[in-house]
Amino acid sequence: MMTATAKPPLTIRLCEPRGFCAGVDRAIQIVVLALKKYGAPVYVRHEIVHNRFVVQGLRERGAVFIEELHEIPAEHHDRPVVFSAHGVPKSVPEDAQARNLFYLDATCPLVSKVHKQAMRHQRQGRHVVLVGHAGHPEVIGTMGQLPEGAVSLIETEQDALSFVPPQPGDMGFVTQTTLSVSDTAGIIARLQERFPAIQAPSAESICYATTNRQEAVKETAAGTDLFLIVGAPNSSNSMRLVEVARRAGAKQAMLVQRASEIPWDMMIGGEVVGLSAGASAPQIIVDEIVDAFNQRFAVSVDLAVTAVEDENFPVLSVLRDMPLTADDMAFVNGNAA
Repeated sequence: MMTATAKPPLTIRLCEPRGFCAGVDRAIQIVVLALKKYGAPVYVRHEIVHNRFVVQGLRERGAVFIEELHEIPAEHHDRPVVFSAHGVPKSVPEDAQARNLFYLDATCPLVSKVHKQAMRHQRQGRHVVLVGHAGHPEVIGTMGQLPEGAVSLIETEQDALSFVPPQPGDMGFVTQTTLSVSDTAGIIARLQERFPAIQAPSAESICYATTNRQEAVKETAAGTDLFLIVGAPNSSNSMRLVEVARRAGAKQAMLVQRASEIPWDMMIGGEVVGLSAGASAPQIIVDEIVDAFNQRFAVSVDLAVTAVEDENFPVLSVLRDMPLTADDMAFVNGNAA
């Protein structure tokens, strides 16, 4: 018999894998190591990853975030500037060289792979079709690898159906790394139906972490009353996880950046809550959310493991002589502020 002070029960289905991927881990390491090696300030062009908690933590360590290189004061042109994990157009490092800036490129190796795939299509005389979201930094960076007019952006199946290519018989496609696997498959199917000769990239463009996190959510969403995705509104991979949860059977799914954003007044106990995190969301926020549930409910956590990730991308060689302390590693891994 439940006493008046007993907490009502609640189940959390906790997805694994979730949170930081190898590319995000590497990008954060690059900024932390640059600060240790060169001291503050270290400039970072654009958010290093799409998470305000991470950005604030790096800002407190001495990182200065800018949107364009001209924002770096002339007296600081000897300071390092880091390019974000999303990648940049070719014009950005060219601009850095023209300004005599020392830059460190933290582009995720899997994004760099898409750049190379797009350039390979072009070298072979193909018009490049990029499946992605307009305005996303990764899309801007990928399109910026090739001359203007060499790439056409397709966002939806409707775009694929109405697309009029400049070279109908000679095309190749690549995709943004953080898209919905199912949505992208539909778009590519429409392109292949209309243009049977269109060439696929030599390897899958959507990254392993995006695929793994979507599969984990898909496997656990059915039967959940609420599915929470930890991530930022400008994080493409996080927003796709919300969509996947809804399609896979969650009664409700929403994006949250902190525990305070959870609609606590709607929860009375007995619910089944799904919980995952986008590839740029730190584990410390997931822990904060689980703790917040524990304060209100008698929580049972069911760990749903659908894949094991052991990928590791080494940092730039110029930074490998710098050691990371235990505190540094806790921050890099998303386990500390």
